Amino acid sequence: MRAWQFTGVNEPLQLVELPEPTPAAGEIVLAVKAAGICHSDVSFIDGTITSLLGHIPIVLGHETAGIVTAVGEGVTGFAVGDRVGIPATTEGPGTAVDGGFAEYTAVEARLAVHVPDAVDFEQAAPAMDAARTAYRAVETFGHVAAGMNVGIIGFGGLGSLGAQIAKAAGATVYVAEVNESAWERVKELGVGGVSADIRDFEDAGLDVVIDFAGFGTTTASAVDAVRHGGRIVQIGLARETATLSMQKITMKEITLVGASNGEKSEAEAVLGLIATGALRSHTVPIPFDRIPEYIGKLTSGELAGRAVALL
Repeated sequence: MRAWQFTGVNEPLQLVELPEPTPAAGEIVLAVKAAGICHSDVSFIDGTITSLLGHIPIVLGHETAGIVTAVGEGVTGFAVGDRVGIPATTEGPGTAVDGGFAEYTAVEARLAVHVPDAVDFEQAAPAMDAARTAYRAVETFGHVAAGMNVGIIGFGGLGSLGAQIAKAAGATVYVAEVNESAWERVKELGVGGVSADIRDFEDAGLDVVIDFAGFGTTTASAVDAVRHGGRIVQIGLARETATLSMQKITMKEITLVGASNGEKSEAEAVLGLIATGALRSHTVPIPFDRIPEYIGKLTSGELAGRAVALL
């Protein structure tokens, strides 16, 4: 099979021929139908988080969806022909073992989820990481519910998904996005408002503010904007540290929590939202042969949307 293999820090991915995997006990093999490109792939290649990889060389690709072609001994719950996604995890394909930038990949069945027939593979792949992460921030840690006023800071790949998830929960959403060229897409969601600064919505009584940007100053703005007794969820990591007003956090009795990339059950939840039409990633479909090119575009900031290689 063809695969794009990572061979060393700052080295271009190499197109190689590898044996098609066979399933070990407890594993399934997928014919990959879609593989998303994530900023973590950039960070693997440039050395930022290369230490997380199980081995080098390795086939990257941790946002993967496809069709089961083989089932290993002892596997229950999956059969040949099933539509399957692989939620991103440090112990899974594309991180610990060879991943989805290949025509086939093997995964422990316990890590996989079923993809509903109503969800196309182009949407299923980014749901395995980006959408699931946004869901964790909004639902699991934000506790967003119908009737709430919710602030979303940043309308990129994760923030745009977070806004949709909050709306699906019945909240009124207010978006802070410094890139005004994105405002038209924000307004198309039917939000309560859009501005460059979340503090412009301080009078809206924001119950929850979710910072998908994480520039430090954005978190400080969330402290200003959220209502008394409100909640801030920190998920963006553009800066390692932030200077916050502890007086405001204390006097406004704010809850500040962090959220990371999510669990298998949250991947299943976002697939359900996609199946109903309530959630959709802004994807850029690309051919398998152009994966390295689009990793380059993501690195240079040229990519508007989530690149997904279709096989």
